[in-house]
This record gives sequence, C-alpha cells and structure tokens, in this order.
Amino acid sequence: MTTTAALLDGARRRLAGTPRVALGVLRTSRWRADRITRAGEAWHLGVLLLTDDGALATGEILRAAEEVRRGYAAESSRERAARRALARRGGFDEGEVVHVGWQEIDVEAVDAGGASGPLALVDDVPRIRWAVGGALVPLAGYLEERIALLGA
Repeated sequence: MTTTAALLDGARRRLAGTPRVALGVLRTSRWRADRITRAGEAWHLGVLLLTDDGALATGEILRAAEEVRRGYAAESSRERAARRALARRGGFDEGEVVHVGWQEIDVEAVDAGGASGPLALVDDVPRIRWAVGGALVPLAGYLEERIALLGA
C-alpha cells in the first residue's frame, strides 16, 4: 500500500524548482491597521497546497491590490477588494497571488485510516475530494494530473 505521506513526498520531489505561491494570514492589532502577512509558500495543486513539510487545504485566493475607491454593484465585491488591499498593506507585491484561510491537513491521521480536509483513506487507497460534493478519487492520479498541468 502506498501511503498518503509517500505520495506527497514524491510530489514534492517532482515539483522541486517549480514556482510556488504565497501563503498569508490575517493579522489584527489594536495599534495598527489590519493586514494579511506572509506565512510561507506552497505549491498549488487544485484543492491542495503542498509545503516543504506539510499539506494544506486551500481557502480563499486573492491577488494583492492597492485600495482604491470605486463603486460596486455587490457588497461581496467591495469586501473582496478590501481583502486584496489587506494583502497589499501586509507587504505583498501588487498583483501577487496570496492564499489565505487555508487549513492544515493531518496526513498521519489519513494514513491511519481517517480523513482530514479533502483527503481520506478508503479501502487502503489515499483519496482526495477535488470538489465540494464531488466523489473521492485516487490521490496518485490527482497529483499526477495536477503536476503535469504545472509542467513539472
């Protein structure tokens, strides 16, 4: 049986040298304006963010942008623009992609027969749920496809 940890380690080896995306976390303070600050980097593989030593479930994906006044037809658009400005205020370059709201995946729990985030062990095969409400598919094939899309 191939473990989830072994599949993710193999993916890391194949991805070595390919570009990564930024990870950010929201920081609030009583003395400074709220901001999204850098918390590392990862390879973005669909619903997974793969770091050097762990795996994360994706959350919100933003592109950092300066705060500007403009009219919005929807409140959700206004809120999203405000979050992009938080990333810019936190030190991200204009236009830089930032992942926030990600959650750590317990790979050991998955390999022990459980589930964590989008990963689960079913019939001794590591699987991933690639979409909300979607079926669990074998992790090995999912990683193969996602890595090929990155050109690695």
